[in-house]
Amino acid sequence: MTGKRQRILRGMLEVVGGQGYEQATVQDAIARVGLYRQAFYDNFQDKEDCYLEALEAGSAWIELAMRRAIGDDLGWRDQLRGALTGLLGFLDDEPEIGRALLVEVHAAGPRAVAKRTEAMERAARAVDLAREESQDDAPAISAEAVVAGVLAVLHSRLAGREDGTFTRLLPELMYLAVLPYFGAEAAAEEMRSEPA
Repeated sequence: MTGKRQRILRGMLEVVGGQGYEQATVQDAIARVGLYRQAFYDNFQDKEDCYLEALEAGSAWIELAMRRAIGDDLGWRDQLRGALTGLLGFLDDEPEIGRALLVEVHAAGPRAVAKRTEAMERAARAVDLAREESQDDAPAISAEAVVAGVLAVLHSRLAGREDGTFTRLLPELMYLAVLPYFGAEAAAEEMRSEPA
């Protein structure tokens, strides 16, 4: 992927997160990154095409931040704590991109929603790996509910522009994820943990 292409994708996410999908324009995105209109149309058909690709790129950026934060931790709870630390830190650093990825998706239409659904399904599969370490008593819907709950909390705060507040949510989000798999005592331990 070219440097110009990457810059345009980032610019699109930043303007969509800042202005909303409906109000964001191609001109806004290229102006944000200091490129010309031709550079945009050399790489993308239109705003929707660019935004859909930007969703994939932005999801990859978040997943990379999550993997980096996990480190060498072997247990599911430690891996999840690392992944959430990476996600929340990314949102603290890049709230406009977070809004573009998690809040503005519905405004962009069904193709964008489908891409977010794919990302949520990947996340649910990762969460459900807890069964390997737990008593496997959690209802089948647990992973989906955990991911939807985390998304709802993040969506609410991003939509309300509560920037810079994400990392402190770590203990509560860990509680939410640990509870169905490991029970109330283990979840309470997470609430007593300090955010990273």
